[in-house]
Amino acid sequence: MKFLGAGGYNDLQLDIVGFLAILGESSVLVQSQVAALSYFFLLPRLVPAPQALIRTSRPERLEPTRGKAVGAYSGSNRDYVNHLAHLLHEGDSLPTYSVKCEKVTNTTGTSSDIKARTFGPTTWLSILGFCMSIALLGIAIRLNDGFALVAILALSFLSTLVGIGNRWSLRPKKRMATRNVPRSDVVLNYPNGSFLIIKCDENTARQLYWHPDECEYMVSPTAYRAISLCATLILMFGVICLGNATLNLQVGFAVSYIILNAAYWVVAAFPARWNWDLSYYHVEKIRFEGPEKMETFTEALWKAIAITQTAAWVNVGSIAPVSKGWDNWIKEAEMEAKEAPAVWDEKGDAVREFPMWDYNAALTRHLEDASSKV
Repeated sequence: MKFLGAGGYNDLQLDIVGFLAILGESSVLVQSQVAALSYFFLLPRLVPAPQALIRTSRPERLEPTRGKAVGAYSGSNRDYVNHLAHLLHEGDSLPTYSVKCEKVTNTTGTSSDIKARTFGPTTWLSILGFCMSIALLGIAIRLNDGFALVAILALSFLSTLVGIGNRWSLRPKKRMATRNVPRSDVVLNYPNGSFLIIKCDENTARQLYWHPDECEYMVSPTAYRAISLCATLILMFGVICLGNATLNLQVGFAVSYIILNAAYWVVAAFPARWNWDLSYYHVEKIRFEGPEKMETFTEALWKAIAITQTAAWVNVGSIAPVSKGWDNWIKEAEMEAKEAPAVWDEKGDAVREFPMWDYNAALTRHLEDASSKV
């Protein structure tokens, strides 16, 4: 069985190598937003599928996660969980029907930028692409390959141009008013029936849970569209030059893009939290009596009501089924939580025990009473 003709290595056809330069859009997009927070994103380098970063418009905010954020006492309500809040509390790791309680504090007291981790996974991807550009540039000069040289310069500086257009920052918004407000504790409810109760001050609540994670871009939308047009032309020109490079350089480009695509896919599989520097906030776990994993949604909801000692948020966020029986159960659960409140330790940071109440029997009674009156 033969793979090459009489010419051997010189018969190898790599005219399709230009397609390797534009493969891998999904793995590039999944980490592009956080990568654009770092100055390493501006390095001239090879990037797989650079057209994924050349969009007609940029995201106005970080994509939120499915779930609900409800103010335990304030009445605030969101039908989603902000991206950074979800990462900070590792919402993906919450088991079904679990209840956790955490305390979040601001560690700096300033509105410092929330930023990408300085040497996170996306940074090493940028450094890897930069090193490959330098290596291929040296080989092209050594072999006197003009088309390869132009292709490397075009595709490398394309990433810098696109980086300028996508460069952005995210700054926490501080509360301006000084009037007194209700307690700022927040309840997060995810579709799998889990609850996360957060104790925090008003500034932290607004920054993490109520104010959208808006992106403040370095260049205006008009300038971005101009950059996108230039980047598109440079990309097409670079791919054309790449297709006319000598065989040795085409092999070098093929190997580089294969390695880069593999690296981007590996990094895309990492937890998103690894790319962020969230040291701006300190999260402290608050322990309470019994396990965090509950058997049923009813048990999880009762534990959450007992910790917050109010059920107002249940109605505000439409957490429970809407029926007369459930409404009566929620009212009784709130009375039980207030009449026999959960006992906290001397620091106010941990629940030692919960009110003794048969929540299952109470729900059965209320549902049967409601159905008998229909």
